[in-house]
Amino acid sequence: MSLYTLIVPTFTQMLGSLSGFIDKAEARPDLLEARLASDMFPLADQVRFSCIQVVEALARLQGQDLPPMLAREETVAGLQSQIAETRGVLRRASAQDIDAASDRVIDLRLPNGMAFRMNGSEYVRDWALPQFYFHLVTAYAILRHNGVELGKADYVRHMSAYHQPGAAAAPATEAG
Repeated sequence: MSLYTLIVPTFTQMLGSLSGFIDKAEARPDLLEARLASDMFPLADQVRFSCIQVVEALARLQGQDLPPMLAREETVAGLQSQIAETRGVLRRASAQDIDAASDRVIDLRLPNGMAFRMNGSEYVRDWALPQFYFHLVTAYAILRHNGVELGKADYVRHMSAYHQPGAAAAPATEAG
């Protein structure tokens, strides 16, 4: 599977799920500052960091300079706009440039001074996707913990494209 085929649909689908989470929380703008633990970032930042992971991954893989850090949004509408803008960046991504990065060296330098060197495939597998999912799942957990009605169907809403109504479930098997 090419890097483009892996990350662009994945990021696009999961940002759609994130947008759906935020839709369900629209009546609770107080949750933008909610967090799971005192030393964790609040919901508004988790959404922003999810978007940042996408934008930075695309820039690194396409050999572009990192864009300026996304601003922190203070409203539900602002979060939705940030997600929509990030999905726009995905629509403009170059499959050729992303796929060409698979063996290219990616240098990752964090604000705390840590530095990593890996190829594009390792970067996607070991950094970009895990970081993206960490922030997306944390946003989900914050909302769920605070009573927003979310379930697995909200998380994997893109799976409805594969649903086969009326198909019999596979029989359960025992391990061992």
